[in-house]
Amino acid sequence: MFELSQHHEDFRAMVRDFAEREVAPYVAQWDREHHFPTDLVPKMGELGLFGLVVPEEFGGSADPESGPFTALCVAIEELGRVDQSIGITLSAGVGLGINPILTYGSAAQKERFLPDLVAGRALAAFGLTEPDAGSDAGASRTRATLDGEEWVVNGAKAFITNSGTDITSVVTVTARTGDTKDGRPEISAIMIPSGTPGFEVAPAYDKLGWNISDTHGLNFTNARVPQENLLGERGSGFKQFLKTLDDGRIAISALALGLITRMREEATAYANTRIAFGRPIGANQGVSFQIADLAMMEEAGRLLTYKAAHLKGEQEQGRRSVAEVKQAAAIAKLYTSEAAVTATRIATQIFGGNGFMEEYPVARFYRDAKILEIGEGTSQVQRMVIARNLGLPS
Repeated sequence: MFELSQHHEDFRAMVRDFAEREVAPYVAQWDREHHFPTDLVPKMGELGLFGLVVPEEFGGSADPESGPFTALCVAIEELGRVDQSIGITLSAGVGLGINPILTYGSAAQKERFLPDLVAGRALAAFGLTEPDAGSDAGASRTRATLDGEEWVVNGAKAFITNSGTDITSVVTVTARTGDTKDGRPEISAIMIPSGTPGFEVAPAYDKLGWNISDTHGLNFTNARVPQENLLGERGSGFKQFLKTLDDGRIAISALALGLITRMREEATAYANTRIAFGRPIGANQGVSFQIADLAMMEEAGRLLTYKAAHLKGEQEQGRRSVAEVKQAAAIAKLYTSEAAVTATRIATQIFGGNGFMEEYPVARFYRDAKILEIGEGTSQVQRMVIARNLGLPS
């Protein structure tokens, strides 16, 4: 039903080789220095990673028959196995940056932004979360008023990935553009190019994890953009971004899966080589049973992630409903993100005192894991989505 093809496995090997060569040797230093490796993004573009779901006319390589979204999940998983920050850079760059433009953009918007984004010459970001409006996205306080032929945007966004790099070209934001007939906020999506007067990128956050990932708050003070920077139809921003989040949840599941795999690998290797009381610690059931649990989490996470990716591909071809994909995405994201946090706790415990030292990668992954339960919808939101899809009055 959703077994990966040989094409996907060959692609996995290529991405793993890239990650081991271009990321692994430098990632500890990047993490210590909170350094975003801008020069890595074009290399990812040359490998075709940003164009996996984009048609050839815009420089991509998407082929519906080859499972392009599944390939993207494979790439995110393999990058996330080496470092979660690099994995989220790709995930957000495609799912939150490219996809809204590709799905809802006009021909002119696509022609203007997609070629550079696909090539890795630029990054785009997605501005939904606000200081007082996260999961309650409909409570957005950012407003956009039409003044002649320009939108005037005022407000703030928080925790926006890929928003402040030297190569960030555009941020798509949700803004209240009026009220609907029943008095509800009319939410629209508007593209704001970097460098727009009145668009200020706040200093980078000092985060618990994802130290390599670029994350900023954004402020808009009478930022003016042309009327044609509206993405899709006026008032459709909320629906657009909810659909974008469904796809993003599957991608986060793939990212978490890469982390779980790495924890299983690290714990197994350490348990076979760390000697205590004259034998490897893996000979003790207290250790070996925990590693068995890691293998179980990895296998379950893999099945849930790639089932959701498969259903998304089926839905795009009209063979599955949006509700099926939404449910599968929520289940995959909820399970893998919570399993990833548990996996890092187990691996760090197996490493003992060494697990608390930044010299060992399990410490970095331990810090990186927690955000997986928060970003792209918290675990509580996923449970709410799942319950509603079961017909419960949640």
